[in-house]
Amino acid sequence: MSDWEQGLLTATDAPAVVVHRTAGLSGQQATVAAVLDELEATAGQLFPAWLPGAEGITTSAGAAPVAVRRLAVAHAAATGQSGPFLADLAAAALTGSAAHTRRHPPEVRARGLARVIAASFGRPACALVLRPPDHLDEAATLALAQAAQWLVDHGRLTVWIDSDSPYGIESQPRATEPPSVARPRREPRAGTRRTRDVVGRPHPSSRAEVVLEAALARRTWAAGRAWNHTIRPGPLVNPVRVDLLWKRERCVVEIDGDDHRTPAKFTEDRHRDVMLQINGYAVLRFTNTQVLDDIDNVLVLLQQFLATRRRIRKGP
Repeated sequence: MSDWEQGLLTATDAPAVVVHRTAGLSGQQATVAAVLDELEATAGQLFPAWLPGAEGITTSAGAAPVAVRRLAVAHAAATGQSGPFLADLAAAALTGSAAHTRRHPPEVRARGLARVIAASFGRPACALVLRPPDHLDEAATLALAQAAQWLVDHGRLTVWIDSDSPYGIESQPRATEPPSVARPRREPRAGTRRTRDVVGRPHPSSRAEVVLEAALARRTWAAGRAWNHTIRPGPLVNPVRVDLLWKRERCVVEIDGDDHRTPAKFTEDRHRDVMLQINGYAVLRFTNTQVLDDIDNVLVLLQQFLATRRRIRKGP
């Protein structure tokens, strides 16, 4: 267990962490189904911690299955969960049945299992660490990334992908946040992080990113860039989502909105910059205003920035 996973387990306001070693399946649906089956098995092992009133039911004999179903339906009604799902999950946990909730839509299973696991540890949310086999092929890498995005969008899970895939798995939104700021998926609010995956292109809601990409697309020196890319700066460093990256040159460019002026965000940005620099990345920051009002100067600085890094890389 890594230091940050241990930290999550000991912090009472952090999510409950589940580590799942995926099988490297080639389809999104198959990967999601395998993850949900694994989460259901975990929930079964945690029973009856997540079902108030079931503590004294230790056998599946007689009327016990009916009793836990009734408890589950009542608990679901009091907590806004799906009664039929929770009843099936409780009965399966009591009897030791596997994947007993497959008759329910995967969205219901994902949300329900996340809540059950979090409740078992008295935590506000559930975080899932996906650890696929080493050296996934391209199809399995894509399936895993899509499955993780699905779990974020539909299961309200926080997801991290721990992989050394040569195809560059892109960890999902919220999944890439460091554990100290991990949160369950909620409806978007003003000032929150982006909620849709836009790997490889500027975010459509950011006029500054769109304008800058349009300018860079016409310049040969800007080749090799990647927008909204997730990188792992070092083996002991959490993945980081950056606005713009030149991977070969190890150049990171961040486009900052007004929210980056707040003390908390300013401190977070400095921490990220130092961490990236320690691990060999150069970081350049522009504000939205600089990009929109003085694009020519931004382009000059970017060209110089890249040229310097390329000279350093080439050597004398």
